[in-house]
Amino acid sequence: MSALQGIRVLDFGRYVAGPYCATLLGDFGADVIRMERLEGGEDRGIAPVPDSGDGALFLQMSRNKRSVAYDPRAKGSAAMVERLIADADVVVVNVPPSALGKMGLDYASLKRIKPDIILANVSSFGPNGPWTDRPGFDSVGQAMCGSQYLSGSGDTPYRTPITWVDHATAVYAAFAVMVALFERQNSGRGQEIDGSLLGSALAFSSTFLIEQALTGLGRTAIGNRSFLNAPTDTFAAKDGFVVTQVVGDPIFRRWAQLMEEPHWLEDERFSSDEKRGENGEELSARMARWVAERTVAEALDQLAAARIPAGPVLSPQQALEHEQVQAMGLIHHLDHARLGRSVPLTRAPINLSETPAEIRRPAPGVGENTAQVLGEAGYSRDEIDALAASGAIRVAG
Repeated sequence: MSALQGIRVLDFGRYVAGPYCATLLGDFGADVIRMERLEGGEDRGIAPVPDSGDGALFLQMSRNKRSVAYDPRAKGSAAMVERLIADADVVVVNVPPSALGKMGLDYASLKRIKPDIILANVSSFGPNGPWTDRPGFDSVGQAMCGSQYLSGSGDTPYRTPITWVDHATAVYAAFAVMVALFERQNSGRGQEIDGSLLGSALAFSSTFLIEQALTGLGRTAIGNRSFLNAPTDTFAAKDGFVVTQVVGDPIFRRWAQLMEEPHWLEDERFSSDEKRGENGEELSARMARWVAERTVAEALDQLAAARIPAGPVLSPQQALEHEQVQAMGLIHHLDHARLGRSVPLTRAPINLSETPAEIRRPAPGVGENTAQVLGEAGYSRDEIDALAASGAIRVAG
């Protein structure tokens, strides 16, 4: 039995922060229903893959979900959504707070339908402040938390294409839903959950925010080096790049032994992580010469033997093929009928010994499950056909 079997989630989210929250719940057994417009959500085609209208983002975010496609403005749609809410435990949305009321998904409206409902809304900037109704995406969170300012070579701030702000917000939201479900089990009460991209980004950036507030240090970007230790950097080998992260005196001593240069340990400029970070350019230069004389594999083998944290810089294809990635079993190849091939989906990267996450079904087609879900809600076949004929819903097939 799955951990969340019997929990039903209505996913009104788009792109990452809302949908991935629902995905994680679905991976652990919740029945997740993706609510989308008749032509399909605008997030379906991002990073499109061959021979399909689906994008890589959608394939990952919408596994283990069923699709209900509807026109929210059509006659009968509001009543249909209310019936689905009445059978739901959780509603997931990611829109500005003011848009919830317009969608009929504000907490007060949901609570009137289902008193113990849990609403999780993740917006760009949260429910308070002058920016509360502004739109935003992952890059805005990266830019406003200090991360982008501290990245790059110091001329142009760099953002990462990996949407860590979106994903962090989704994980926080899924955690909050689990806390709310636990509380409801004890008290019978539902509740409203507010999360935001900016809030998640600030939480992840808290080390440098606290440091700045208490010291006024005013750090600026220094490339791939670390502010806090060294030699932590990216180095060119004969056939690729290697990353090292030398943190703490014991690892630094092992690094000096690997270099066969004990004088580093006697130099006051390198006597602590803080000082090594301040003088990291010299340590990086030494490490760069050492790595340049070796292949990636040679460098990594010697670093591993010395117990120094290090890894290769991998392309996406190399990441898929890497022996450690494959051994971890995180990539799940799921057959996908619309693509006519298997899709390498990334599992939830945590494992529960008794109730593990499972990828049970591929991302659905638009309205693929509308008739099934409405039938479960008590609609007759004639009522479903009438809604489809009026254009209120889309029924696949």
